[in-house]
Amino acid sequence: MDEEALLKQFAAQFAHGPDDADDTDAAAAAQGADSTANQVADDADQSPATFDTQQFLNGLDAIFDRHTAATEAGPYLEQAMVDAENAGDEAGLLTVLNETMGFYRSQGRHKENQWIVQRALELAARMGLTTGTSEAWAITLINCATSMRAAKQYDQAEDLYHQAQSVCRHSLAPTDRRLAALHNNLSMLYSETNRPDKAELELREALRIIEASSVNPDADIDVSSSHTNLALTLLTEHKLEDAHWHAAKALEIYRTGHLEHSAHYASALAGFAQVCFAERRYADAVTGYRHALAVIEECYGKDTDYWRITADNLRQAEEAAAQAGVTVDNAGVAGDAGALPQSGSRLPNSPAQGKTGANAASSPSTVSVSTGSAGAAEAVSACPVSGLKLARAFWTQMGKPMIAAKYPQYAGRIAAGLVGHGSECYGFDDAYSQDHDFGPRFCLWLTDEDYAAIGEQLEVDYEALPRKFSVDAQGRVTFEAHARSDASGAFPSAGAGSTVIPDAANAPTPGTATHDTATAESGAASSDVAEAMTTPIDAPLSPVTPRAQGANRRDGVFRIGDFFESITGYRTAPAQTAPHEWLMLQESTLAAATNGEVFADPTGLFSKTRQGFKNMPDDVRLALISKRLGMIAQAGQYNLPRSLKRGDGAAAWLSIHEFVQATASLVFLVNVPMVVGYMPYYKWQFAALRKLSGSMFALLPNVGEQLETVMRLSSAACYGGAGFGEGGKGAAPAIEKINDIVEQIAVDIVKELKREHLTTSGETFLEWQRPYVEDHIASDDPVLKSL
Repeated sequence: MDEEALLKQFAAQFAHGPDDADDTDAAAAAQGADSTANQVADDADQSPATFDTQQFLNGLDAIFDRHTAATEAGPYLEQAMVDAENAGDEAGLLTVLNETMGFYRSQGRHKENQWIVQRALELAARMGLTTGTSEAWAITLINCATSMRAAKQYDQAEDLYHQAQSVCRHSLAPTDRRLAALHNNLSMLYSETNRPDKAELELREALRIIEASSVNPDADIDVSSSHTNLALTLLTEHKLEDAHWHAAKALEIYRTGHLEHSAHYASALAGFAQVCFAERRYADAVTGYRHALAVIEECYGKDTDYWRITADNLRQAEEAAAQAGVTVDNAGVAGDAGALPQSGSRLPNSPAQGKTGANAASSPSTVSVSTGSAGAAEAVSACPVSGLKLARAFWTQMGKPMIAAKYPQYAGRIAAGLVGHGSECYGFDDAYSQDHDFGPRFCLWLTDEDYAAIGEQLEVDYEALPRKFSVDAQGRVTFEAHARSDASGAFPSAGAGSTVIPDAANAPTPGTATHDTATAESGAASSDVAEAMTTPIDAPLSPVTPRAQGANRRDGVFRIGDFFESITGYRTAPAQTAPHEWLMLQESTLAAATNGEVFADPTGLFSKTRQGFKNMPDDVRLALISKRLGMIAQAGQYNLPRSLKRGDGAAAWLSIHEFVQATASLVFLVNVPMVVGYMPYYKWQFAALRKLSGSMFALLPNVGEQLETVMRLSSAACYGGAGFGEGGKGAAPAIEKINDIVEQIAVDIVKELKREHLTTSGETFLEWQRPYVEDHIASDDPVLKSL
C-alpha cells in the first residue's frame, strides 16, 4: 500500500470523528435530550417564529443514533438552514452551518461544502465575530479549516487553523477538548502535506489534553481516537513499534469501555489494520479492514469516501495476503477483537523492505547551493525548490535553533515567516524569478518593546546565519550547520547534523528503500553512501535590487507595526467603521500584506494584525463589487464594441484592459478575500486567478480562462484589419468571439449574484445590477454608494 493510500486512510479516520469540533459540541449540547428528528421534520414545512438550536441538535443526534445519517441527515440539515434563516436567528444558523460542514465532510461532498464554508465565514463576519475571541468564532474557524483540508485546499486550511489557534488561546480553557480537536486536525494537515514530525508533535499535545480532561482515559472514545491518529502518523515516520502500541491501545480502550458499537470504532479498526499491513501481518490487516467496513456501512453507508478508501485498502491487503500465501477466512468479519492483539504485545521483527518501483534503479542525488554576500551581483543557478519551502527550511534548521540558543527568554515571543513583496511570497516563483532578490530568507516580527531590547543584535545574528544548503533529488533541503566566517559566534544546531525538510510531492513511498535500507542491502558504510549521494554544485546568491534593501528590505527583523506600515501605510488594519480608508487600499497592496506563510507566532499578535487586513468589511466588498460591475459594463459591454465599430484599435485595446482588470477583481471579491485572498499585482494576477479557478471551492471558475481567450484574440480584433487572419476573414471572427465571451461572462455573473441573493434581476447589462447589490450595503456612508 503506497504512502498516498496511507494518508488517505489517515484522513478517512476523521470523516465524522470526535476530533472534529462540531461533532464534540453536538454531543455535548444534546445531553439529556428526548426529542427526535421526526418531530422536528413534521414541523419543517412551517416557517418558525424562532429557531430552537437545542431541538435541532437533539434531532441530529437522534438521526445518528438510529444509524440513518446517510439518508436522513442531509435533508434535515438543509431544512434547518432554511428554518434558522427564516427565523432570523444568525447564531442558530451558524450552528447549523458548522454541523453541516462536518456531515458533508463525512460524505465526501466537498463541492457542496464550498457554499457552507463561505456562508459560515460571511455570517461570522456579519455577526462581528471575526474581530473577537469568541468560542463560536474559534469553532467556526476550525470547522472551515477542516473542510478546506478535506478538499485538499491546504494553504487556505493552514491559514484558517493558525487563525483558530490565535483565537483559542484566549477563548478556550487549556483542557478544553475543542483545543485538542484543533491540534488533531492541524496534525492531519501536516501529515497530508508530508510534515510528519510536526504532525506527531500536534497529536501528542492533543492526546495530553484529552487525557487530562477525561474522567476515565481507559474507556474514553476520544482518547482512543487520539491513539489511532498518533499511530498512523508514527507509521508514516516508519516508527513501527510505537505505531503498533498506540494502535493496539486504541482497540483496548474500546474493549474496556464496551464501545465496540460506536461509529468511531471503525477508525480504530482501520488504523490497527494499517499498522498490521506495514508489519506484513496481512491476515490481521484483512480482518481489521473487514470489520471496519462493516461498521462504516452500518453507520455511514457505502456511498462515502470513508467506505471507498477503506474498501480499497482491504482489497490491497487481500492481494498482499494472497501473494504471501497467507490464507484469510472469508466468512466475514470477526465478531470481536479476535485475532487483533492486546495493546501490550510486541510486534515481530519485520523483514527489510526491498527497492521497488521507479526509484529502485537510482540513488538520490544532491545539489548543493552556496550563497554569497547580500550585495553579490552574480546570476544564480536555478534552485529546485520554492522560495517558501526554502524559507521554512532556513527557519527550521538555522533561525529557530539560533533564537533558542541566544535568545531563550524571547523564543516564545518572536513570530517568524515569509510575507510581503516577492514572487515567492505568493508561491508563484520559478527559475525565472531567481535572478534577483532570491535566496534563503525569512522575517522575524517583534513587538515594539522586544525590538527595542534585542532588535539590532538579532538582525546582526540573522545576517550571520549560514546560507549554504543542499537539495536532494526528493526535494529535501539541508543547510550546513556552521556559522558564516563573519559571524559573532556559532550556535548549537538542533541535533547531530542538519534537519531535513521533506517534500510532500516527492516523498518515498512504503516499498521504496529509504537511505537506511539501501545501506543495509548494499553493505556499504553510512559515510560511503552519504559521499556517493552528494555532488556539490556551488552557486552564488542572486543580486539584491535597490528596491529590496534598506528601508525596503524584504527579510530580517521587523517591528510588527513597521512591517505592515511599510506595505500598506497602516500599522494595523483600518477600522471596520472606516470604509473610506479601506477603499483607498489597492487589492494588490492588501495581497502583499496577507500572502506568504507564518512559520511561528507564539503570541498570536502578528497573525492577529495580519488577519485584520484580511477581514475586509463586507460593505466595502459589496461596494467594490458594484464598482467592478460598472466598469465591466462600461468598458466591456459598451465602449469595446463601439470602439471596434469605429475602427479605433487603441481605444478598443484599452477597453479590453479595463474589462479584464475589473472582471478578474470581481472574481476574487465574489469568492471573498478572507477565504481566497486578494488579487495580487498584475504580474501574478492570472497565476492567482488560475489557481483560484482550479480550486474545488471556486465561484465563477470559468471566467479566468474566458478572459485569457479575450486577451489572446485582442490583437486580431483591434488591429487585424479587413484582410487579416486565416482565409482573409479579417478581424470580424475575433471581434464576434470577444463580444460573445463578454456577454457570457455577464450572464455567469448575474447567475452568481442571484445565487448569493444579491439581486433579483435577470438584466445582463451589468450597470443595472449595481443598485441591487448596493441595496445590501448596511452602512449609510455615502462613500460606499455610487447612486
